[in-house]
Amino acid sequence: MKLAVLARRACGALQVLALILLLLAADPPKQSTSPLTFYRNVVPILQEHCQTCHRAGEIAPFSLVTYKESKPWAQAIKKATQAREMPPWFADPRFGKWADDPSLTAEQIATLAAWAERGAVAGDPLDAPAPKQWSADWNIPTPDVVVRMPKPVSIPAHGEIDYTYEIVHTGFTTDRWAQMSQIRPSSPEYVHHAVVYIRPPDSTWLRGAPIGVPFTGNDLSDPVQRRNAHWTTSDMLLVYAPGSSPDKWQDGMAKFIPAGSDLVFQMHYTTNGHAGSDQTAVGMVFAKSAVSQRVLTLQLTNSSFLIPPHADNFQVEVHGTLPNDAMLLNFFPHMHLRGKRFEYNIVHEDGKVETLLRVNYNFHWQLSYRLAEPRLLKKGTKLQAVAWFDNSDKNPHNPDPDAMVKWGDQTRDEMMVGFFDVAVPAGMDKAHFFQRSAEKPR
Repeated sequence: MKLAVLARRACGALQVLALILLLLAADPPKQSTSPLTFYRNVVPILQEHCQTCHRAGEIAPFSLVTYKESKPWAQAIKKATQAREMPPWFADPRFGKWADDPSLTAEQIATLAAWAERGAVAGDPLDAPAPKQWSADWNIPTPDVVVRMPKPVSIPAHGEIDYTYEIVHTGFTTDRWAQMSQIRPSSPEYVHHAVVYIRPPDSTWLRGAPIGVPFTGNDLSDPVQRRNAHWTTSDMLLVYAPGSSPDKWQDGMAKFIPAGSDLVFQMHYTTNGHAGSDQTAVGMVFAKSAVSQRVLTLQLTNSSFLIPPHADNFQVEVHGTLPNDAMLLNFFPHMHLRGKRFEYNIVHEDGKVETLLRVNYNFHWQLSYRLAEPRLLKKGTKLQAVAWFDNSDKNPHNPDPDAMVKWGDQTRDEMMVGFFDVAVPAGMDKAHFFQRSAEKPR
């Protein structure tokens, strides 16, 4: 009796299974046939990863804001993103995690490729997210203060240009804390790099130099001032190079500008066959809440090297020891056309080298690399910066593989500078940070 019941149940189950299979064969599940479209699938990626540079007035050569602007570049977008050439990012993924990494996911790359392959369809504009609101002319919120070089700098069509300075009184009658800042050249096509220094009222650097007009070190009559024009202990507000990001510090952190300070614009211009002019400005957003940590820009620099002709992997390094505790925030390596790779390391007491950042260097996109999580470095931490140069004819950017190359201002020369930003107590300036106490490292 029990066997008969079980047999009937098994038979019924088989009949149900057969019916399900029959229904599936007759009417298979419907798969989504919605096409990939610009408005639904592509523009969100462009807003998040591309439009910082690819919009009117920015460094990229074309805009990717509208469908009309983007469609002609569909195949180029596919090619550049599949090769991971865009968005530009050169940090070796084996080392560090970065807050400002714009890299696309594999899924996003596949979406852009499929959109291009399927005809770069527009789709329904109602599917698009709201347009991203960019502050006019800035990649930071609308600045509280914009300080502009009072007089434009005339740039010839040809030849080399010495570092050009312009000193500007801020007119600040109270101390200011700049939480965000951005350097904005009016003609970025001429700007190799720019540095804006904070010159406090008690600094002797470039005292006696003209105010509000451009000059070079060679224009100074004082031989000491002329010799020291390039070197200063003044803190940097920030550094600009093609592709670099504005400074945006988290709440409680900022750059300090004492009352009565000047801003010193140090501009390195290069000619491009067309005469023009530039009038660079810096915009600042001041902290709206109490600041407990002052951000200082430090650097590891080696200016005493000779790169032999045809050397394709020439190594230069420099070491330094932190004189006080500091919170490590950000890196900005700087080299010229022979720059190949740059690395920041910690050398531990046992000799072990810990790599913090390794960059496959690109002179035309000089990026900053901001730690996803700031790292406390204790007093006595040994830092190392290592750079590799390619002075061979295999380097397509090399101006002269036959040259013996040394440190110099011009692009045909080389530099080896590892800028990095740290946070220290708000009351500590750079001079006090470098005062080493007798206390042993903890």
